[in-house]
Amino acid sequence: MTAKALAATDLNDVAVRVAGPVECAADFREVCRYDALEGGEAGLAPGRAAGLAIERAVSWALAGDVDAVVTAPVHKPALEEAGYHPGHTEMLMALSDVPRVGMLMCDEAPDGESPRPAKRVLLATTHIPLARVPNAVTADLLVSQTRLLAAALHTDWRMPAPRIALCALNPHASDEGLFGTEERDVYGPALASLADGPWSITGPVPADTVFGRAFAGEFDAVVAPYHDVGMAAFKTAAFGQGVNVTIGLPFVRTSPDHGTAFDIAGRGVADPSSMVEAIRLAIRLARGRRGLA
Repeated sequence: MTAKALAATDLNDVAVRVAGPVECAADFREVCRYDALEGGEAGLAPGRAAGLAIERAVSWALAGDVDAVVTAPVHKPALEEAGYHPGHTEMLMALSDVPRVGMLMCDEAPDGESPRPAKRVLLATTHIPLARVPNAVTADLLVSQTRLLAAALHTDWRMPAPRIALCALNPHASDEGLFGTEERDVYGPALASLADGPWSITGPVPADTVFGRAFAGEFDAVVAPYHDVGMAAFKTAAFGQGVNVTIGLPFVRTSPDHGTAFDIAGRGVADPSSMVEAIRLAIRLARGRRGLA
């Protein structure tokens, strides 16, 4: 699917390198430079191949050999079996030696289309059980993730004063304490800490209204307190064209918004649309980071 996506993307003057097992080299021969892993030896286990490819791509980025990294979906159990942390984001953070990153889901209007509001949702907490969310959503977390988001919107999207909404944790933003106290005890101090800055912060806004308002253009991005409240809204509105952007890294990283889809592997029916958008957005953000957008 990645080779199909590259062939469908107007790359113009963009040079592309791909790292992967030698068995896949022929698929990319006509579209880019291909670097086979482990000296080109065949028979790498899928999880090891995926982990080695991530390590190779990060080493290129940290050395300045590439401006952006676009990753294909990985199978988390295979990564874990190969001895890697079962997740792209966590691996990228560790390999880049950065203190924090953010998982930002984006649906940007493709170049050439009529303008429409972009959809951007940052997940303040990611892959943790729902039972752990209330303790994980702290004022410090909301502040650090919102600042990280604002910095990315400023640097990579070239927004001088981004408009950000904080999605509430409880139904109806707790209705003044009727359905919880987090909006007062957690969001209150966070909003006070964020009051002065080159941004506009609104919240806490109830989950049943914040995404509709943001996707209509009222906000540039939403900070969602946990994975499914953000992903359910985002994928309902943008599945197939969404892109996952890891913010906080010293380089641009994007990926499609779907998984490995083993059930249709090898049948030639996979839709490359999200991977195409991930490549396009990586190019756009890399140019923005260089001040060329």
